[in-house]
Amino acid sequence: MAFFEMAKTAIITVLKRPATRRYPAVAAKKTALSRGKVTVDPSRCISCGMCMKKCPAGAICVRKDEKTWSIDRLKCVVCNCCVDVCPVHCLTMETDYSPCMRQHQGIEVITITYVKPERPKKPVGEPEEKTQA
Repeated sequence: MAFFEMAKTAIITVLKRPATRRYPAVAAKKTALSRGKVTVDPSRCISCGMCMKKCPAGAICVRKDEKTWSIDRLKCVVCNCCVDVCPVHCLTMETDYSPCMRQHQGIEVITITYVKPERPKKPVGEPEEKTQA
């Protein structure tokens, strides 16, 4: 009986088209939920390091002292965890696929240009407000 099950599966497989595409020769389908690559807006990044802590593959490295954000594209598994955890939403997931790599092109390093806004100074001479309990 198992032979007939296997023969049935083999015949159906031969008669149907393949379920996969021949990427990159045939372009991949893109939808709103497609995941391509992680991008960062360096003017909004506050160097908190949450993306680095949450990355399961260890592809992201944030250096606060050097003000750099780096990613190793070959380590990245495109899981979207870093985008979900970012408190200032400076990370986004592009839907464009990056071209296939034949050799490692190194780690992509981006300099963070975020400038922390200054707190407004209290006017001198005004008494502080006290709350009564």
